[in-house]
Amino acid sequence: MTEYGRGAGSEPWHPEDPLYGDQGWGAQQAASGQQAPYGGHEQQPQQQYQQQPQQQYYPQQPQDPYASQPQYAEQQLQQGYAEQPQQGYPQPQYADQYAAQPQQYNGSGGWDTATGQQAAMPYAGQQPDPYNNGYADEGHDLYSTPEAYPPPQPPGQRTAPAVPEVPEQGGEWDAEPQEESHPFFTGADDGEREDDDPRESRRGTGGGGRDRRGKTKKKGKSGRACLVLAVVFAVGVGGVGYVGYDFYQKKFGAAPDYVGEGSSETVTVEIPTGAGGSEIGQLLKQAGVVKSIDAFVQAQNDDPKGKTIQAGAYTMKKGMSAANAVKLMLNPSSRNSLIIPEGKRNSWVYGEIDTRLGLRPGTTKDIALKNAGSMGLPDWAKGHKNVKDPLEGFLYPASYPVAKGMKPEDVLKKMVNRASSEYGKQDLAAEAKKLNLDGPWQLITVASLVQAEGKTHDDFRKMAEVVYNRLKPDNTQTNQKLQFDSAYNYLTGKSNIKIGLAEINSNPDPYNTYKWRGLTPGPIGNPGTDALAAALNPTGDGWMYFVATDGEKKTEFAKTLTEFNKLKDEFNAQSGQ
Repeated sequence: MTEYGRGAGSEPWHPEDPLYGDQGWGAQQAASGQQAPYGGHEQQPQQQYQQQPQQQYYPQQPQDPYASQPQYAEQQLQQGYAEQPQQGYPQPQYADQYAAQPQQYNGSGGWDTATGQQAAMPYAGQQPDPYNNGYADEGHDLYSTPEAYPPPQPPGQRTAPAVPEVPEQGGEWDAEPQEESHPFFTGADDGEREDDDPRESRRGTGGGGRDRRGKTKKKGKSGRACLVLAVVFAVGVGGVGYVGYDFYQKKFGAAPDYVGEGSSETVTVEIPTGAGGSEIGQLLKQAGVVKSIDAFVQAQNDDPKGKTIQAGAYTMKKGMSAANAVKLMLNPSSRNSLIIPEGKRNSWVYGEIDTRLGLRPGTTKDIALKNAGSMGLPDWAKGHKNVKDPLEGFLYPASYPVAKGMKPEDVLKKMVNRASSEYGKQDLAAEAKKLNLDGPWQLITVASLVQAEGKTHDDFRKMAEVVYNRLKPDNTQTNQKLQFDSAYNYLTGKSNIKIGLAEINSNPDPYNTYKWRGLTPGPIGNPGTDALAAALNPTGDGWMYFVATDGEKKTEFAKTLTEFNKLKDEFNAQSGQ
């Protein structure tokens, strides 16, 4: 006997043995009513034999199992051996088990207790499962239970697995669509997210545990998220389009502009000193003269004289084309500016402002004397005694816009501010100390005297030296008296060349330099830049006297009294005296 109960003699490994490849379907066909492929007999039912140890089989002699052993084809019983413990191979369970004729295993070595004989091992006629000897006491047929997998089928009889039926409710699929749970679609922040821990899903509601699924889900948030995205996208596209259009208009499109020479309504536009095309265009646009800054700049660049527009007040028409605006500003008749010449007194300036503003004569002078402290004078120009006009010397010679509708105090403030700005460019206090003067106020006074007595710019430095030499304490020739006719004319408000000695000597006014030593109480006019520069840098040639020999344009200088008298005689001869 061999280990598998095949009888005497050696037998080869049967091809349908379960361990002999993917064959052995003969033994599985009896349960479905099919004939065994080798013997034509129905195979006997088998029971599962679980984890039966077995020994390895070693074939002794090769032999044809189908030709030499016909008696095995008719066998219907299987033989199991228990004399020797078979070495364990955990065997697979087979799906198709035969339950028609169960065999009993009595534990005595595989003998059939009903016949008392040992069951033969089937061969050609049938191929039973060599690992399941049908022992009823060893276990249940696991393939016959509802939970078991179906038995394997032969290759030719395999069918596709059945598709599970979909439950119908009303004939339509009624499953609720899954709701988006990501915060991007739900709109919830991290604190509102549901706990996705799988451990929580396995917990029951009992035992005091919290049911995290009890939170009410927010509906419709995915739709709102899509709507927000759509709005953001639309805004982005619109913004890009607007920026692109604006860029095109600025780079390639024509600037907005009016057409024609404007309406009958006029407006005064003040152009400050040093203003460029863009600044002028902005002022004109704010006044309603032109439609855009770019249009004016382009028109100014197109006109050959466009860059020569000067500061001042211009009378313009509203709604003008940029080209017509440039043309009108180049016409002197549209320019409402007051130009203050160097050396002019404040009385002349006040009269000009009254005339241009259409005010009663003396209006500007009254405002100046009354509000001098609020006009913007520097501290060193305030609080001096016997000063006739606190603003004298501070209506700086320049061009100022003066047109109807403007206030006198506003015009005066601009002039004072300009003077303070020009005087502040130098350290007048330090310069005055070098020249033995009492501060910047006296320095401006010297400059006003130089401006009034000098006829040309070449005379200014010599005239400044005459002033400083006569102010010296050791001056015995004039005894520190300036003896300037311009100072006496200032106090009288006149400009006479011929002044009698009796008149001069009888007038006690502090501005009478024939009577009083030293400088006048304050400036006698508004000096220009050259006069101030000469006062800061006089000559050093020793000039003490001067005479206007022609009375107007020619001034000659002398160092001694003798030279002065000679020049005086020359002057008297020319004037008929």
